[in-house]
Amino acid sequence: MGTTLLRVFLVLFCSICGYYIVYEFFGSLSMAILGAFAGLFISSTVIILEKSIVKYPMRSIVGGCIGLIIGLIIANLFSYAFLFGLLGGQVPGLIVHILTNSIVGYIGLRVGSKKGEELQLVDLTTFYKRHPAAESIKILDTNVIIDGRIADICETGFIEGTFIVPHFILHELQLIADSSDPIKRTRGRSGLDILESMQKQVDLDVRIIEQDFPKIKEVDDKLVALAKEMKAKVITNDFNLNKVAQLQGVSVLNINQLANALKPVVLPGEVMNVRILKEGKESGQGVAYLDDGTMVVVDNAKRYVGKKVEVSVTSVLQTTAGRMIFSVLREEASDGIVQNLGY
Repeated sequence: MGTTLLRVFLVLFCSICGYYIVYEFFGSLSMAILGAFAGLFISSTVIILEKSIVKYPMRSIVGGCIGLIIGLIIANLFSYAFLFGLLGGQVPGLIVHILTNSIVGYIGLRVGSKKGEELQLVDLTTFYKRHPAAESIKILDTNVIIDGRIADICETGFIEGTFIVPHFILHELQLIADSSDPIKRTRGRSGLDILESMQKQVDLDVRIIEQDFPKIKEVDDKLVALAKEMKAKVITNDFNLNKVAQLQGVSVLNINQLANALKPVVLPGEVMNVRILKEGKESGQGVAYLDDGTMVVVDNAKRYVGKKVEVSVTSVLQTTAGRMIFSVLREEASDGIVQNLGY
């Protein structure tokens, strides 16, 4: 309703102004009426342009304005330096001047609006803030958001900088949250909640950007392309994305590698108390887990499933998936020591 009133006011104002301006200039009532119609035509054209412009994205409008300004500057420099000065300001020179401005200005407008789609408006806001160094920009992928540990790590202050969440990652989270599979739906909604909690952290700068790569179909490939363009690091817990990004020269912060690095060091011969939860792959083996999720394989412990036993570490295997501890029952380790001593 408010927009309609403004448009009606604009039409009336332009018509009245056209009427009085032409009447004062020519002193004729018939010409003044033509002036009123001219004002009506101009205001109607402005309203049509307004309806068309609001449909375009802001990036195209900003790019078009920049292109138009640059085009007019080039056209005026060319006209004044060559055409307008050469023809001595006569009528043909003025016409050529107007045509040059119109043609070059139109080209600048069209090129600017097309290239404006690649413009990152989020970058413009950084002129009013302290611009983060390229090394401090980090892009979050879908898996690491759903995982949730990144929020706890950020809360401790060990990772600093600006965290970027592209719109295509947010869209993927929304698709998972709307999945018909209850497990996927729960994970997706959990990821959205984690992202919201990260945005609420006072000392954390989390930005959602609109930039996309329509020609690239896979989300992981888009993520790598964005990281290369922004010279940013990718935070993930996806092994395949980790490898692909590193092959293309993108730095990766893998949450799983961080978790493995923080696990306490276990040395051969160390004694632990664990609960055997299930059978192992090999005959007679039992499997237990430490509090941090580390798998402990115990020889000849199948009969102790569901019970706590003391084990002695024999070796530790570090893999990309995590750390595995191999051990034997403590009494068997003691028996082996006795036999080695010759008793």
